[in-house]
Amino acid sequence: MATTTAAQQRAQAKVEYDAFVAACPSRKLLDRISNKWVTLILAALGSDSAHQPGADCAGGPRVMRYSELQRLLAGVSQKMLTQTLRSLERDGLVSRTVVPTVPVTVSYELTDLGLSLYEMMRGLKAWAEAHMDDVLANRETYDTRDA
Repeated sequence: MATTTAAQQRAQAKVEYDAFVAACPSRKLLDRISNKWVTLILAALGSDSAHQPGADCAGGPRVMRYSELQRLLAGVSQKMLTQTLRSLERDGLVSRTVVPTVPVTVSYELTDLGLSLYEMMRGLKAWAEAHMDDVLANRETYDTRDA
């Protein structure tokens, strides 16, 4: 019986990841990263440009305090932001830094892994913004056709 090293076992497991298989762990990861708050947090941390309507998320990654993220992400509850940041930290996509000041300063930034995901999500965000008028028009056509 041939023995395999830990590295070979990891490589084999990686080959076997298939999101079409119900038990594949990549499904949970896809579920997490497809969340709107994840996309918006990645966009906020991945770009040092001013976050104005129509901004293209240009520039490099930046460090943001929790309160900055909360102000920027209109509509996110404190609970949802905290849960999302914790899950991103757990997955190694975001790092959290606590500075013992009064009050305590907590900041977040993308890790290298998070930055690689941000690069992909940036295109998705840009696509959604660029094609929103088309989607809205199609929805209206669909809704009036079936009414």
